[in-house]
Amino acid sequence: MAILEVSNVIKQYKQYDEIVTAVNRVSLKVEDGEFIAIMGPSGSGKSTLLHICAGLDRPNSGSVRIRGNDLTDMSPDELSRFRGIYVGFIFQKHNLIPQFTALENILIPTVMCNKPDFSYEEHLKKLISALDIGDRLHHLPSELSGGQQQRVAIARALINRPQVLFADEPTGNLDRENADEVLRLLLYTKELIGQTLIMVTHDMSVAEHADKIYKMEAGNLYLFRDEHGYRRNSYEEEAERAKW
Repeated sequence: MAILEVSNVIKQYKQYDEIVTAVNRVSLKVEDGEFIAIMGPSGSGKSTLLHICAGLDRPNSGSVRIRGNDLTDMSPDELSRFRGIYVGFIFQKHNLIPQFTALENILIPTVMCNKPDFSYEEHLKKLISALDIGDRLHHLPSELSGGQQQRVAIARALINRPQVLFADEPTGNLDRENADEVLRLLLYTKELIGQTLIMVTHDMSVAEHADKIYKMEAGNLYLFRDEHGYRRNSYEEEAERAKW
């Protein structure tokens, strides 16, 4: 069953006197529980696409559906409420509030969108244990390492137990050891919660763990490797680009 359906999405910006197409007629279907990696050079539109899929940005045209709900038809308040229940987002630069402790940062989504029938206390204990941040909860972000800040950001994204987790270069600012550990934790929490993971990454060693790898170039998205291990060769890639 598809949990995310993107249909013919276009996103354009005006830059000086030119119109820049960041996302060009992209369609994508992601099944429940899948891990999807999106790769591509800087400026290819992959982060813009991720933000649109998560409801953090709106396309100029096309539709984005999560669990059959069209995000493009929602009002800002409806969209905020929907994201709080169904969507988690991990930013590349953590985006932690500097005046808040690690614990306070983690709990922000519960204040913005509380689930009355959900046991936050038990779930919080599991996340703290899985991410190994129990001894850092009362520290400010400035007192944490880059890897620890990213773990806090992951916990914040997961505290509402979202059905879909979006991650924008979650290992991009980390050294190899911390990057490998963050990936391990994401895969572990994915299984713990049973969610869908959609990740933008430059790192093929990270993308190789995904069920499917997509590549993006100049706003266009295409499948690079599927769940059966199929890969496009260079000739096929050039033929695909020629269509653009």
